[in-house]
Amino acid sequence: MATTDLLRQVDERAQGALASGGLQPLVTEQTELADGGLRFLARWVSTLAGKSALTPGGPRDPNFNPFLPPDPALTVGPLGDAHTAILNKFPISARHLVIATNAFREQLEPLDRADFAALARVMAAAGGLGFHNGGTAAGASQRHKHLQWIPRAEGNASLDIWLPGLPAGVAPLTTAVHPQLAVRHCFVRVDAAPRARPEQLAESFFTAYTRALALLGLAPGSGGLLPPSNLLIADGWLLLVPRSREHFEGVSINALAFGGTFYAQEAEKLAALRTAGPLAALAAVGV
Repeated sequence: MATTDLLRQVDERAQGALASGGLQPLVTEQTELADGGLRFLARWVSTLAGKSALTPGGPRDPNFNPFLPPDPALTVGPLGDAHTAILNKFPISARHLVIATNAFREQLEPLDRADFAALARVMAAAGGLGFHNGGTAAGASQRHKHLQWIPRAEGNASLDIWLPGLPAGVAPLTTAVHPQLAVRHCFVRVDAAPRARPEQLAESFFTAYTRALALLGLAPGSGGLLPPSNLLIADGWLLLVPRSREHFEGVSINALAFGGTFYAQEAEKLAALRTAGPLAALAAVGV
């Protein structure tokens, strides 16, 4: 798939999937939560149908693999030889994509060059946020290895929230920690050149990821699987966060929360988040 055709194909596939009912967007309401001078968003599902299905990224069923094979109504097309772009059946925003391996691989396996090459094809065409929920404790809803992508849009998660606390004008592969993110984590500067080639972005992403793994001491254990973690790439930075558990007071926390946006099934579940504050919630599920 040519990167110049990507968004057109995404929109065409989404139009058909919406008409057939194959695509079921989540209708949410939201509120703003301020903490330490940072602006977070908390969203909850406002449709009953969505409440029964919601785990950000899709419903969790260990006995069902939605990517082997993917639903033809949701399949956008290949991203290289090893990955396919698929519309997320329960999108949290327009153009929400899953980037899944064609063959089954475990979600806890380390990301490799091919994974980042597939993501880079999307981000070279459209920017936005690429993210990965590494394992159930990090909010992953499926075992089959996949990344996700959402476009840059009002209300969507990004790394904007952390930028004022990160060094400006630094070279690629510069590492940093954010003074207000009180968990083990690593920011690594990645290539953010306008109109960068996908190959250039992929190499930058993979090298930054490898550096973050080393700095955090994350290495494959039994079966070649990594400890749980969340990965986010946007706004010229890669963020890697080791995880200790999935939930904070009943709210599932995945990578999007580290991009400033929390999701819950009901508004009532956000009471504890509002009381403790988003920064404390992130600290509680990290390491």
